[in-house]
Amino acid sequence: MRELQAPKGVSEYFPPRSQYFEFVRETLIDSAKIAGYQLMELPVFEDTELFRRGVGESTDVVSKEMYTFEDRGGRSITLRPEGTAGVMRSVIEHNLDKLTLPIKVWYSGAYFRAERPQAGRYRQFYQVGIEAIGLDDPEIDFEVIAIADRAFKELGLKEYRLEITSLGDTKSRASHRKDLVAYISKLKLDEATSARAALNPLRLFDDKRSEIQEAMAGAPLLLDYLSEESSANFERVKDLLTEAKISFTINPRMVRGLDYYTGTAFEFVSEKLGAQSGIGGGGRYDGLMAELGGNELSGIGFGLGVDRILLACEAEGIFDSAINRSDLDLFLVALTSGEKSFVSNLLNSLRNQGISCDMAYGDRALKGAMKSADKSGAKFSAVIGADEIKSGNLSLKDMKTGEIKEVRITALSDEFNAN
Repeated sequence: MRELQAPKGVSEYFPPRSQYFEFVRETLIDSAKIAGYQLMELPVFEDTELFRRGVGESTDVVSKEMYTFEDRGGRSITLRPEGTAGVMRSVIEHNLDKLTLPIKVWYSGAYFRAERPQAGRYRQFYQVGIEAIGLDDPEIDFEVIAIADRAFKELGLKEYRLEITSLGDTKSRASHRKDLVAYISKLKLDEATSARAALNPLRLFDDKRSEIQEAMAGAPLLLDYLSEESSANFERVKDLLTEAKISFTINPRMVRGLDYYTGTAFEFVSEKLGAQSGIGGGGRYDGLMAELGGNELSGIGFGLGVDRILLACEAEGIFDSAINRSDLDLFLVALTSGEKSFVSNLLNSLRNQGISCDMAYGDRALKGAMKSADKSGAKFSAVIGADEIKSGNLSLKDMKTGEIKEVRITALSDEFNAN
């Protein structure tokens, strides 16, 4: 009788290593939950058309790596290769965009790609992801990146770097595409590569073959074609990261592996993992919901690879005890757009000190922002305007009793840690 073994290209986690796997996964999830993200649980297989339309025909994921089969009804079904498309399908199908925006969800589980198995690259792999849907706001771009960075710091990781870029808006990409296509038309490419470039010329920046990398060395870069709005948004994200002391480098050749990305894009890279060094990444995808048949809603998210992060932790000699989880303690509201930067950085500082908190995003009026505070379920709320910033004091409102307490902004963490 043939000995039964696990299929090639999968990882199995059992004690004692499963404890480390769980610690990594729960730490990533906690960083999202402490920022007000809620669970979304989705099926592991979807209609194949979802990924063809959402992920993009030109990607390796769709063209080479999907596990696709026919079910008993003759329908084409695919094991999910990534998480964002499924989230957007669910939002559209269940009219979740009619609820309070932004929609902020986290998810985790197994994903599947028919890749050649090697160290750090698996056919079944585990991710934790988040999506923030319904706002085109540099502050929420910053939040998403900061959530991942905070999780890595909570794990104790030190030897990693953050790479960022902007993939622009429709205007930026159209202008760049014209010049990029003209550049590519002068290259001598094989038939398969030419066909791939015809679907999405940006894909050639992601080609790992040395001859293609050399050929693309002089290609025009999208960062040089950003519209005024895209450039301003990207500068704002960079400023917020700098103010929060989150180090980053700009990678003008980053295109990510999926076609739906627009605007801010980012990747976290471990210095300890060799060739398969990406431990997570994501970006904005402002056209995806409409492409899948929904409303014109913007969004941004990330996927963090639990398997690779575990490998990075092991390479750095980490593994202590898991952090504690808590409910939302505080909801902050900026009185005007002028205070948003201060509030955004205060929020990040408090979260770094273990205080679970959230804020009102976008440019809603005070009344609408306070409704968000009520719906958040936070124990306390506070409005921060120019007077509060100048005086250094704020009025902390108990959302259950309505009682008001004057607190120094610099003493907020002490106030919550004492309770």
